[in-house]
Amino acid sequence: MKVMIATLVSSCLIMSHAQAAADWPAPIKALERKGMEVLDSFKAPGGVTGYAALYQQQPVTVYLTADGKQAIIGSMVDSKGEALKQAPVDQLFSNKLWKQLEDSHWISDGNKNAPRIVYMFTDPNCPYCNKLWNDARPWVSAGKVQIRHIMVGIIKSDSMGKAAALMTAKAPEAALYQHEIQHASGGVKPLAQIPKDVRSKLDANYQLMQRFDLFATPVTFYKDSEGKMQKAQGAPPAEMLPKIFGPR
Repeated sequence: MKVMIATLVSSCLIMSHAQAAADWPAPIKALERKGMEVLDSFKAPGGVTGYAALYQQQPVTVYLTADGKQAIIGSMVDSKGEALKQAPVDQLFSNKLWKQLEDSHWISDGNKNAPRIVYMFTDPNCPYCNKLWNDARPWVSAGKVQIRHIMVGIIKSDSMGKAAALMTAKAPEAALYQHEIQHASGGVKPLAQIPKDVRSKLDANYQLMQRFDLFATPVTFYKDSEGKMQKAQGAPPAEMLPKIFGPR
């Protein structure tokens, strides 16, 4: 239930030092027990303490009442009814979600020292993944972007086997490149038997995809000019590509 609090915004949000979960006030601890992941606290206008949290991978802001006995979930608005700007909190959410992408199981595509990193959920049988792979070549070939393909196998019965074949190749990046240029003719040959550890990695990737509430590929995650994580679903139109990959 979202509760709107009207107050005058007289100062910017200032993030506090991370507070150990054991020190959270009782209402915040109660929300943690209900499945909310509290990331950090911050000083909000009006002397209120706010908490940046995630619930089912969705950003949630919680405000603690002055007596510390109640928590209010929702947005804070000013006297004009406009939502409080929460840039530091938004950045905290972005950083947390971005870290989950970093920790997934991916195949790199491009220069490891590229100034821009992009994550992409990729199924080996996905034609739109292949289109986006081709669309990205100018940026990747120029060393401006590294795409990290988070492999999943969800489209066809042999998708998992193909993803496993790519992940277990001696040179996964080269194998992915060869697969993509031969995509129209089927690409990589699927593994008949998937090693247990590789299946676990692919399962973990799919579970991450589900936590992000995603059900189709490709989905691309990138950071905008302010460093905030953004996503693009499907094969974006040409005019969208510079937003994802940067200037050519």
